[in-house]
Amino acid sequence: MIERYTRPEMGRVWSEESKYQAWLRVELVVCEAYARRGRIPEDAMARIRQKARVDIARLLAVQERVKHEMIALLTSLEEQLGPDSRFVHIGLTTNDVWDTATALQLRDAADLLIAGQERLRQALGALALRHKDTLTVGRTHGVHAEPTSFGLKAAVWYAEAGRNLERLRRARAVIAVGKLSGAVGNFAHVEPEIEAEVCRALGLEAAPVSTQIVQRDRHAEFGAMLAVAAASLEKIALEVRGLQRTEILEAQEPFAEGQKGSSAMPHKRNPELSERICGLARLIRTNALAALENVALWHERDISHSSVERVILPDSTITLDYILHLTTFIVEKLDVDPARMAENLELSHGLVYSQRVLLKLTDAGLPRQVAYEIVQRNAMRAWKERRPFFDLLAADPAVTERLSPGELKGCFDPAWYLRNVDAIFKRVGLLT
Repeated sequence: MIERYTRPEMGRVWSEESKYQAWLRVELVVCEAYARRGRIPEDAMARIRQKARVDIARLLAVQERVKHEMIALLTSLEEQLGPDSRFVHIGLTTNDVWDTATALQLRDAADLLIAGQERLRQALGALALRHKDTLTVGRTHGVHAEPTSFGLKAAVWYAEAGRNLERLRRARAVIAVGKLSGAVGNFAHVEPEIEAEVCRALGLEAAPVSTQIVQRDRHAEFGAMLAVAAASLEKIALEVRGLQRTEILEAQEPFAEGQKGSSAMPHKRNPELSERICGLARLIRTNALAALENVALWHERDISHSSVERVILPDSTITLDYILHLTTFIVEKLDVDPARMAENLELSHGLVYSQRVLLKLTDAGLPRQVAYEIVQRNAMRAWKERRPFFDLLAADPAVTERLSPGELKGCFDPAWYLRNVDAIFKRVGLLT
């Protein structure tokens, strides 16, 4: 992922230095397991602990010649350790180390994503509570529907963020799995007890069964979970974009002092952060598809998945980390305009109260379809003639013979639509 979208902590997880450090860590923990069994003499183990280091410059130089990353690491270690290097990589194949080390990186990346998701959820909860009783118009199909609470909109996001938090925790568990079962997974040269002990020491689960690799359905599931989390961020960003449209202008993303929106039009204040989130979420979805393509490999494995994962695993975690941070920033600094929301609520001439009138008429004894036709007839006139819906209803004998002026007026009380908001907030855990 390009530097523009890479936050430092997540970037460090996927640096070349971190990758090789994880490889070396796996090799050393395997050596420790063998040393405890007497296969590696204690004095040799002490020298290995002291001397084994990651030398990136040397690794890359050797790799240029041998065209194999693991052999480059082992060659570098041989230069450092001399005769003691014969105790390194006993019975292992490249993917024993590679997949187990990648699990360490993915686990660390998942921890950062979980922390980011927790911060976003807290920000969404605060936004929801702040605007619990802020009236706004609900829209379905992009058209005015009924009054609702802006806080309720944020409460929906809050609940979804909680589900994504659980998804990311499950994704962490699914991916935190190592293997040391050898070239085809049959433990021909390493005992299962070694694998279990090493994985335990690394804080990983041992794969119950494997081929030369940890099975890629795990990585596909991980990628899918990231894609779902990204889609939820896109959902929030898309709503902000919609609300920032000039014709609506009920909420705007942060706009810093001195910031410019357009090189040509000085008046522009564009939702470019939200647009960036929507764009980057597409990448994470695309990478999830690539992860699914990696599940089916030839026999005990081929290497077609490897080149893909070098891109999608860092890129998806780095990108999700970035847009989690960006979404949290937008939510925390969102410029909400309750006055504009109140104005927009009146734009449709009171038509947002049509269902209340419909139900009042049915309560008064009219068949539903008859009541529907009366209300719809007046609603269409209100649209066409740009007249208050209430005035048309109050002048219609089909309505006034069933409803008193007070009953009709009561249908147009926006507070009615907030009466159950507290109950909803309790259900999602925002109120006790």
